[in-house]
Amino acid sequence: MPLRDLLLGLFVIAIWALNIIVIKVGVAELPPLLMTTLRFTLVAVLLVPFYPVARAQLPFLLLLSITFGSLHFALLFIGLGQAEAGTGALLVQMGTPFATLLAVIFLKEKLGPKRIVGLLLSFAGVVVLAGGPTLPSPLPLAILLCSAMGWAVSQLLIKRGPPIAPLALAGWVALFAVPQVALGSWLFESGQWQALKQASWLGWGAMIYTAVMSSIVAYGIWYALLRRHPVNRVVPMTLLVPVLAVGLGALLMGDSLGVHKLVGGGLVIAGIALIVLNISHRPRPA
Repeated sequence: MPLRDLLLGLFVIAIWALNIIVIKVGVAELPPLLMTTLRFTLVAVLLVPFYPVARAQLPFLLLLSITFGSLHFALLFIGLGQAEAGTGALLVQMGTPFATLLAVIFLKEKLGPKRIVGLLLSFAGVVVLAGGPTLPSPLPLAILLCSAMGWAVSQLLIKRGPPIAPLALAGWVALFAVPQVALGSWLFESGQWQALKQASWLGWGAMIYTAVMSSIVAYGIWYALLRRHPVNRVVPMTLLVPVLAVGLGALLMGDSLGVHKLVGGGLVIAGIALIVLNISHRPRPA
């Protein structure tokens, strides 16, 4: 890979790792579902007018908006509001093992020895993380793992669904997800208007960053790299996302770097490495 493309790939990884920190900053000022609603609205406004889709593709995009928009992203924002940034980044990576298991069950894909070991290491890492002090309650663990499952289900749907340009998919999924998460915010959150009025530039900047930088800029660059290079040269770079997110969480948010996080996180990353380096799959959205 030329140095220019390698640097572009690392730039995308940095955007996605920082996105975890940015979301935590945002949900400290805006209710999670409200922030998710604003994020999807901005993504839809910026993408939908420029990426039309066929009418026959709309039912598929609506289904994907439930699994990818509401289940993955909404739960990600809620979970990160209750867990440390680094721990959240590690747990969301479990989408890869979940997707592997779902592919075995529903797509009849075969598991080789390395992928089996990778699965075992990944789940062992979650057990270690769950026993550490960074997760005092099982609730953040369950929420983030459900978010990871939403990502995994979405990958299977994308794999079996109609071919749609990545940014078109992002824009229309966001459009269909807006009323879903807005309804969730109205039912389960309070003080939205007051939060909007009191939010500082950090809260608004976090929402804009996660919409523009993470969903549009990063994915635009990432899919350009995938078009120019073999998947197995590009996708393994995503293993750096949780590593960098853990480091940024400790540096910027004061997150702990205890034994449970280091050992559990190492097991998760090692397991996912064994899975990723043996299969080709779509990159994780952040």
